[in-house]
Parts: sequence; structure tokens; C-alpha cells
Amino acid sequence: MRLLLTCPGKKLLKDVLLGALLMAGTQVAVAASPGHEPGETLSFGQTIKRALANDPWLNANLKQQQALESMSRFSSTLPDPKVSLSLANLGTDNFDFEQEAMTQLKVGVSQMFPRGDSLAIKARQLRMQSQQYPLQRRDRQAKVTVTAGSLWLDAYLAQESIALIEKNYALFEQLSDVAQASYSSALGKTRQQDIVRAQLELTRLEDRLVQLKQQQLVFQQKLSQWLLAYQPELELTAAFPENGLAHGFSAGVIALNKRLPELDFLKPELLKETVSSRELAQALMAHPALAVFDKKIQAANQGVKLARQSYSPEWGVNASYGLRGDDAMDNNRADLFSVGVTFDVPLFTENRQDQLVKAEILKSEAIKTEKLLLLRQLMSAFYAGKAKLERFQQRNTLYQQELLPQIHIQAEASLTAYTSDDGDFAEVVRARIAELNGEIDALAIRVGIEKTLLELNYLFVDGAGAEQAGILSPSLSLPLTGQKKQMEQDKNE
Repeated sequence: MRLLLTCPGKKLLKDVLLGALLMAGTQVAVAASPGHEPGETLSFGQTIKRALANDPWLNANLKQQQALESMSRFSSTLPDPKVSLSLANLGTDNFDFEQEAMTQLKVGVSQMFPRGDSLAIKARQLRMQSQQYPLQRRDRQAKVTVTAGSLWLDAYLAQESIALIEKNYALFEQLSDVAQASYSSALGKTRQQDIVRAQLELTRLEDRLVQLKQQQLVFQQKLSQWLLAYQPELELTAAFPENGLAHGFSAGVIALNKRLPELDFLKPELLKETVSSRELAQALMAHPALAVFDKKIQAANQGVKLARQSYSPEWGVNASYGLRGDDAMDNNRADLFSVGVTFDVPLFTENRQDQLVKAEILKSEAIKTEKLLLLRQLMSAFYAGKAKLERFQQRNTLYQQELLPQIHIQAEASLTAYTSDDGDFAEVVRARIAELNGEIDALAIRVGIEKTLLELNYLFVDGAGAEQAGILSPSLSLPLTGQKKQMEQDKNE
């Protein structure tokens, strides 16, 4: 609402200016009321649950695990026996089956026996490899929680920043109108550049709104990827229903809950300055990504055992039965039975078996090195996140206890001075801009704290019990956020 005024006196100018500011704030407060928001809003916890429920990666990972389990059962079984059927030593002069005593119809069967305990060892190796997949799914759930939660927080920051600017936009409109009215009536110290300054700030606010709405749309589009409903039992072309987003949300139109989650750190004792690197490493060892390497190391050790079986011979047993015809005098010839054993003799082991065992041992050591590198990365991520969290908390305390109250007092003082003809209009505008920027910065700091806690909690997600799970329940990933209140509120909604 714009005011076009011609003020007869200073007192009237002051009353109109203060009244306009009050009216603008009241109007925005009503417009921003949660009861006026159409449609369903998406909370932080709901976003994570839906992202986990609609993640195709989890289903693909489960299929890979089942494939390895089937391969384990396959590998523990002896190879199929081989049957041979042949007509041996048939005379070529007249092809008479009974002419030659050596002629026979021969049926044979052979069975190979792999080296040593290689069947059982190979089966154990594949079972250990399959045990990595529940841990991978647990790690994936934690990563999806961080990704979807961070996108929600980014979209929330853009949404609430837009709300703050729209709230203050009406105030700047009133300031512009009052300045124009004051200049037209030649009262006070309003100058032409004050009017230009007010219009300039309005234009800047409009540009800032456009940028924030662009950011909001980008984050919403990225978030919609995780909310897209997925049905794994269907073919690829039909896996996604016609209604793209679940629960009635349209692509790019996602209304977020106005409540910012209050996350808790899963390991508050590690924020102490006295925590050693050894204690931190021990706390991180339960992470499913590190537990995956434990399974890989166990499987690699089975690979070493399997390679050592190459020193044992591979055995084969064969048996055959030869059916012979009668001789020329119609005397019955005896049928022939044969049985034999075959095996190889690993004599030249230096460049064959020895090198195979050595290669498997080196593979196992390489996996241990990869685990150590990942542990160092997680420790580095913790120290970086801890430092970032401490600075965010310091800034939040500074903003809430000192900076925001001081900015508000300055804004009120500059407005009072201007309405008393003792201040500059440009100072009023600058103070209002500083107050708006302060509120947006304070909001960004609060969102930054929640994002940092979310990232830190990922480092301490527990992989225990994942081996007994298929696709883990989406609710199991919510403790990563450390927010019991949020979970209870989501249930109530």
C-alpha cells in the first residue's frame, strides 16, 4: 500500500511515518501467518523419510547382495560330472561291430575335485563380500540424510530470506512515499537525492528477491530429485508414476515448513578440547564406511587362503564301461570296465603359485591402507566441522545478544532523529538495510549451525546391526539428525 501525502506540519509528518511503518509491519505479519499458507508443507524429517523411501540405489544394492549370496552357494558345489559316449575301434573295411575284438560301445563318466578346501574357502569369501552391502546401504542412508537435509536447509534459508525481504519491502515502499510527500511539501530536510536513494534501495531489494527466488527454485529442483516416487518392481519406463513427486507436491513447487529443526550432536563429549586423536579414531571406527573395509579385508584374507590351495593337486576320477559284441563264432565277449585317477603336480611354484599368493597378500595390505586413508579423511572432516561449528556458535551468540539489538536500536534512533528534523533520510535507509541484512545473516548462521551438525553427525553414524537388515527402515537414519523433538512433531503432523 502506497501513501501519497501532503503534510501540513512536522508533527503530522512524524505521525504519518511511524503509522505507515506500523501498518506495513502488521500487514506483513498477517500475510506471513502459517495459517495463510495453502497446501501441505514439507518438514525436515518428512523430507529425509521420503528421500530414503524413494532411493533406487538401496534396491539395486540389495540385488547385488543377493547375487553374491547366490554365487556363494554356487561356488560351494562340486562341478558337474562329465559323461562321454563313444564307439571305439570300429573296423573300417565293413564297419561290422562284431568283427574286431577291440570294437566296443564305451560309456564313461568323470568327476573333478578342486584343490584342497578351495570350494569352502571361495564360498566363505563370497559370503564375506556380500556382508559389505548392508553396511553400504547404512552408509548410503546416512549420506542421503545429509544430502536431502542440506538441500532442505538451503531451500529453507532462501524461503525465509525471501519472507524477510518481502516483509521489509513494504517498509521501504512507505519510506519512499513519505520521503516524496515530505519533499513535495517542502517540510523537513528531505532532499531529492533522498527520494532517489529510496527508489534505488527498492530496486536493489527487487533484484535481491529475484536472486533468492532463483536460488530457491534451484534448491527445490535438486530436492525434488530425492522426493520423486519410485516403484522398483516396475520396468524402467514405468518405474516413476505420472504424479512425479510423492504426496501431491509438484516439481519445483515445494512449500517448506517454517520451523527450523534443532539438531543435537551425537557425540557431544568429543567437542572437548582434551579429546585425543586416538579417542576420536576409536569413535569413528564404528562408521559403516570403515566397517565395509573390515569386510573387504576378511574377504581378502580368504583370497590368500584360496591362493595357497594352488599348492595342492587338483584331482579327477573317471570310469568307463565298454560293451563288446559277439565274435565270429557267436561266442560272447566280456565287456570291459575301466577306472582311473588324474591329478596335476605343482612342481614349478616359484613363478606361479608363489606369485599368486604374494599378489593376494599385497591386495589385502592395500585394502588396509585404503581404510587408514578413509579414517584420516573422516578425522579431518571432524576437525574442520568442529571448528566451523564453534565459529558459527560464536557468531550466533554475538548476533543474538549484541549485534541484532544494537542494529535495531540504531534503526529506531535514526528514524526518531529523522522525524524530529535532526537526522538524515539516508541514515534511516542505511539503518533499515543494516537491520534487514542482520536478520538475514542471523538466519544464515542458524541454518549453518544445523547443516554443520548434520554433517558432523554423519561421521558418527553406527553401522552395528546392519548385517541383520535387508533394506534398513528409513526411520533408522533419523537418529543421524539427533532430533527427538523433530521426530515427535513429525508424528503429530
